Order: sequence, then structure tokens, then C-alpha cells
Amino acid sequence: MSIILSAENISKSYKSNKKNTVDVLKSITMEIESNKISVIVGASGAGKSTLLHLLGGLDRPDNGKVFFEQKNIFEYGNDKLSKFRNENIGFVFQFHHLLPEFTALENISIPQMIKGIGLKEAHKRSEELLKIIGLSERTEHKPAELSGGEQQRIAVARALANNPKIIFADEPTGNLDSANSEAIHNLLFELRNNLNKTFVIVTHNPELMKLADVIFEIKDGIIKRTEN
Repeated sequence: MSIILSAENISKSYKSNKKNTVDVLKSITMEIESNKISVIVGASGAGKSTLLHLLGGLDRPDNGKVFFEQKNIFEYGNDKLSKFRNENIGFVFQFHHLLPEFTALENISIPQMIKGIGLKEAHKRSEELLKIIGLSERTEHKPAELSGGEQQRIAVARALANNPKIIFADEPTGNLDSANSEAIHNLLFELRNNLNKTFVIVTHNPELMKLADVIFEIKDGIIKRTEN
């Protein structure tokens, strides 16, 4: 068993008003295995997205550490943490967040160019990813010209643009109908199997929960792990 990422005593709270504090996560400790699909489940407001953002370095905990390949990412300053995310982490959200003025090819190329990859090489990589996700014919289409399922496929390809070691997805099928949801699920498992990718997915979708390798359930700020 190879552990790519682990959390150690992660806690996070928010102020609900001037006087009261809500403890969303309470000393969460967990391990994410390489080349597996792990899902995070729990009731609405349980802290699933908060945990995902902490694991991916989008937010910082009140206490605790997150180790990526045995290095605590919260020792990094903000600039180094941003660079780390760009080079190692992919993100897919419920709403695709594609840039409307750019084509599918350009949306996938942007993270690569931020990393410093040249335009020609970025476009080549983006064309390869569009082929992998089955949308080669949509290269020059802008988001408004794509269906919801196609937009989310492009978002998945963008998350893969810099060949990340781990991909975090927050309700990636929450905005899609059942047919498009199933297509995205199949795509994620193909990517895991064919490209040896590691996924951590927040979901309410029972079909995705059935297919996952590992399930983490958050309840009352505490996490419980089960394996399928």
C-alpha cells in the first residue's frame, strides 16, 4: 500500500456569529492511497468540501498537518503553496468554472502556461487530453457551445493538464443528469486505470459511492473509513 497524502489531526472551525464558533472538523487523521478512488461522504454541512480544500492546500487548517509525499504542505508560504498545487494537484468542482471567452483547447492549456510550458507544447498536450476524454471534435468550441456533460469533461481534462499526482473533485456530477453523471464516473475510472491517477471525490451520488475503493464518512466533525 502506497500512501500519497495523509492528514494528521486536522481541525477547522468557523465563527457563526460574533460570539459562537462552529467546529467543522475535529482532529481529522486519514491516509489517501495512490492509484485509488477515495470518496468523502456525509450530510450537508458536515465539512466535506472544507476537508477537500484543506487536503488540496486551497485553505489552511486551524491545527494539524497535511503531508504530500511526506512533506507538510502547510510549511510552505502562499506563493510556494500555489506553485505546489499547480504542479501536483488537479481540481474539479461541481460547476466547471471554465473561462467563457476561451476555447476548450485554450482552457486546458492555461494551467500549463501558468506552469511555464510554451504555447505549442501546451496545445499539443491539450489535444491529447481532448482525445482521451472523447472530445477531439470540440477543440475550438467555447463553453457556451458545449453541453453540461461536455463542459465537465473539459474541466476534468484541465485538471489533468499538468499531469498531477492527485485529483480532488467536489461533487463533480452534482450538476448533471444521470446519463452524464454515469459518463463522468466511467471517465474517472478509466483515468484511474489507464493513467494510474489518484482521486479524492466529495459526493452524494450513491452510484459513485458503490464504485469507489475507499469511503470516508464525516459525521459530527469525525471521520470514519470503510473499504468497498
